[in-house]
Amino acid sequence: MKARVKNTRLKVYKPLSAVTVESKNATRLDSLRGKTICEVSATGYWRSQMTFPVIRELLQKQFPDATFVPYTELPVGRTDRYPVALDQVGDLLKGKGCDAVLLGNGG
Repeated sequence: MKARVKNTRLKVYKPLSAVTVESKNATRLDSLRGKTICEVSATGYWRSQMTFPVIRELLQKQFPDATFVPYTELPVGRTDRYPVALDQVGDLLKGKGCDAVLLGNGG
């Protein structure tokens, strides 16, 4: 015996938002050749001494003319070691000549 299905009418809404969101991110670089790359630890240097040197070495092999500013020379927001507020970090990175930022570190 076949079950009978009643006609069902669905109302479908347009899935697009009325609000347009513009990207706040910088344009991606075509290459890291000749760029200054700054390392910023987002976790207060947890495991940074293990991961950043490896990442730096691998990138340096691919881009030998890239310059690196190590995480040890940059702040992680307001700490005893670097009393810089997070809203000032962008200006600090610009002052170091950063073209790109390696932001990390997790576990």
